[in-house]
Amino acid sequence: MLSMLTLDVMPPVMFGGLVIFLLIGFPVTFSLAATGLFFGFLSIHLGFFTEAYLGNLPLRIFGIMSNELLLSIPFFTLMGAILERCGLAEDLLEGTGQLFGKIPGGLAYAVILVGAVLGAITGTVAASVIAMGMISLPIMMKYGYDMRIATGVIAASGTITQVIPPSLVLIVLGDQLGKSVGDMYAGAIGPSILQVLLFVLFIVGVSIFQPHKVPPLPDEALTQRGWPLIWRVAKGMVPSIVLIFLVLGTIFLGLATPTEAGAMGAVGAIGLAIINNRFSWSLLWQATQSTMRITAMVIFILVGSTVFSLVFQGVDGSLWIEHLLSHLPGGQAGFLIFVNIFIFFLAFFLDFFEIAFIVVPLLAPVAAKLGIDLVWFGVLLCVNMQTSFMHPPFGFALFYLRGIAPKEVKSSDIYWGAIPWVFLQLVLVAVVIFWPQSVTYWLDKGTGVDPATVRIEVPMPDMPEDDSPPVFR
Repeated sequence: MLSMLTLDVMPPVMFGGLVIFLLIGFPVTFSLAATGLFFGFLSIHLGFFTEAYLGNLPLRIFGIMSNELLLSIPFFTLMGAILERCGLAEDLLEGTGQLFGKIPGGLAYAVILVGAVLGAITGTVAASVIAMGMISLPIMMKYGYDMRIATGVIAASGTITQVIPPSLVLIVLGDQLGKSVGDMYAGAIGPSILQVLLFVLFIVGVSIFQPHKVPPLPDEALTQRGWPLIWRVAKGMVPSIVLIFLVLGTIFLGLATPTEAGAMGAVGAIGLAIINNRFSWSLLWQATQSTMRITAMVIFILVGSTVFSLVFQGVDGSLWIEHLLSHLPGGQAGFLIFVNIFIFFLAFFLDFFEIAFIVVPLLAPVAAKLGIDLVWFGVLLCVNMQTSFMHPPFGFALFYLRGIAPKEVKSSDIYWGAIPWVFLQLVLVAVVIFWPQSVTYWLDKGTGVDPATVRIEVPMPDMPEDDSPPVFR
């Protein structure tokens, strides 16, 4: 049996073994590490590489632990966890819902707008979906919103978090692709705006052609009017926007690294909680616990993935993937179509962290060889991976919503309600593919000088015949 395992067949067998582990439901990080170590020792036994090759593993793990970029993950997570628990989402949703409530679809517009703001300041889908679901869903049910529209807009608006900076997905993708987080954030600005516009246009269409599904709020539901209401919305919105620009602006201007900006964001979040009289040591303790769990999960998955990738490269797995994908018909277009379909279906079973750590390192070298801009490629994958939260029946956003929705909300309504929004997310994938400027427009254009045309002339000294020093002219 072992004699059949040649170096040519080892990569697909190894990849298939990982898939089997994942389908069984074994934890991802241990699936990666176990598969890597098993095939690593098997490869040593078969003579594909020596024991010394696995000596690179401690160095790789040390490199992960000393990566300052990854330190930004707990900072941004802590910022989001504090803002999630300090009541900011409730204030924003209640005020914005009152502001737009008088027009058809007003509550849906409020959910989309607040979802975008929360996505930019919390960075977590769970926080956005749970907060908006607990506040908005009962109101939408009370005043006659179609259940599928209501559940769909809440779940979809929570997933905007994955594309809007400072998304954790973009940090991880930047690290895996070897690109700066600042460039990934800048590239995601255009798709973020387009995603919000697509969601808004969908509600506009529903309010025009099926207004009974998104009725306006009655007068008795509007408890505040005029300037007091606008002031209430501004009071909740302006500090949040200031924090967003403080964090992202310092990155874009080159004044701070993502890690430093994340630390400022965490301090700013504590400041907002204090200003709104919501800060407590219990809140801080809960936020740090949540941060610890998410950070530990990310690091363990990253350690497991580096075990797998080291062995996979040792058996020429990268060459196998490159040969497999670079010879697809259609060149760049064929590669992009295949990759996006593959990621879309893979997202049914894996979340974005697992896809980023397992699949992206295998795709990046092929994309680079085909001449694809890796920042654009990373943003495209990020847009595609956000669908993983909306896939019926495995999408995590749907699970979060099911967990907090009243019993009278049917699971079938949640699942059917998600489908139109998944299609809208796929429309954005197509827009990014066929309109690359939606990503590249926001990137640094550079100096405009072709490095190939630059000539550096160094003056040559006149060498004297005696021992005197050379003379430059």
